[in-house]
Amino acid sequence: MTTLYLDRRDAVIEAQDGTLLVRGADGTLARTPLAPVERVVLRGPASLTTGAIAAIAGQGAALLVLTGRQGRVAGIMAGGAHADAAIRLGQFRLALDPAAREAIARAVLRRKLLGQRRLLAEGLRRRPDRRRALLRGQEALAEALLRLRGPAALAPAQLMGIEGAAAAAYFEAYAALLPPSAGFAGRNRRPPRDPANALLSLAYTLAHFEAVAAAQRAGLDPAIGFLHALFPGRESLACDLVEPLRPLCERLAWRLLAEERLRAGHFTRDGEACLLGKAGRLAFYAAWEEAVAPARRLLRRGLRPLVRAARAACGALLAEDAGDA
Repeated sequence: MTTLYLDRRDAVIEAQDGTLLVRGADGTLARTPLAPVERVVLRGPASLTTGAIAAIAGQGAALLVLTGRQGRVAGIMAGGAHADAAIRLGQFRLALDPAAREAIARAVLRRKLLGQRRLLAEGLRRRPDRRRALLRGQEALAEALLRLRGPAALAPAQLMGIEGAAAAAYFEAYAALLPPSAGFAGRNRRPPRDPANALLSLAYTLAHFEAVAAAQRAGLDPAIGFLHALFPGRESLACDLVEPLRPLCERLAWRLLAEERLRAGHFTRDGEACLLGKAGRLAFYAAWEEAVAPARRLLRRGLRPLVRAARAACGALLAEDAGDA
């Protein structure tokens, strides 16, 4: 299955006989069969007809709409949503159980930190000249993992505190891997102010899209998370699911810049914002598709035990309800 990227200014996207028609402002016409498409990423300004939306939904494909020069998320339509409400009912019960919530949150955070530690270990092999900074980062991640393995209960705020301290140390080490042209002095966003952060923001956005779609396909509610608290307008479970994918995003940004597959000329400035230009985005989409297969496997692997736990929690709830009747 494939991802279709539609990144053409003022294009009009229509559907006809199982095919998406992309009409360019210059009169060009491109045709793409919908059958193999699992995801569609649309970056505007462009027009998507209702027929095209219906065709994408009918295909069970997910749709991500990005708008503005910075490519902000305007909306996500998750395709092929699971219809078993019992899974969501169990998910709600797990989210209300402090012990279950803590266990799931710990597991999510542990997977992320292990991935970041592996990335720094790879960085050390490639850049032994950066040994001191990379070892400091690995030590900070090891300390955070040790706290997560400890027997003491950890409140949500404590877990986020561990995550925040580890992230600060990690990104200090990560900066040592990047070339000076990346301009990276730490994580920033809304807007990203340097090439490295521009790539990280785009990668995280695409990973979040994958997480929302995967959660809905599995029957889970993307808004009910465990590490990330409920917040209006936020898909907290998707935020949880993205955490273990972040090292994959960070590795991609690092390698694209280190190998000069993306260079300074691929980026422009708009005030404080650093923007990835059209040619750069096309190169990034291709690289993302090459790198994303492990992320999708990680998502499936992370969702399976959560779905099993949600089904079990729902079964227990229904049994209690029957016993009270």
